[in-house]
Amino acid sequence: SIFVQCVNQPIVRASITLQNPESTLPNIRAAVKMIHEKYGLGGLWHGTSAGILKTVPKYCTAIIVKDYMENKLPQNDPQSPTYKTDQLLRSACKSATAGIAGAALTNPLDVIRNEMFKTNKSLMSTV
Repeated sequence: SIFVQCVNQPIVRASITLQNPESTLPNIRAAVKMIHEKYGLGGLWHGTSAGILKTVPKYCTAIIVKDYMENKLPQNDPQSPTYKTDQLLRSACKSATAGIAGAALTNPLDVIRNEMFKTNKSLMSTV
């Protein structure tokens, strides 16, 4: 997950830059170019620390919640004519709950990372 954060960071930074209502950049490629020209190569990875800080808790929370839901949700009857659908719904319930819990826990770090992009300050200066 940390590797993926590092690889994806320039694209994440560029896409968030494009979301700024004041941005006049037409696409991701232009945003990457502008970030590189303005902040240097390292600027493309600015905010990686906040991304990494959220990754581990997000996935750990998702796994814990999914396991919890596995134990709390009633088991489906294998003899039921709707067993496959019941299994799909049970799985969707577990996954959605785990995803929401992970996202809710780590959303403040997303806000911090986005603020880092806007101000180009470090994690500690932003917090």
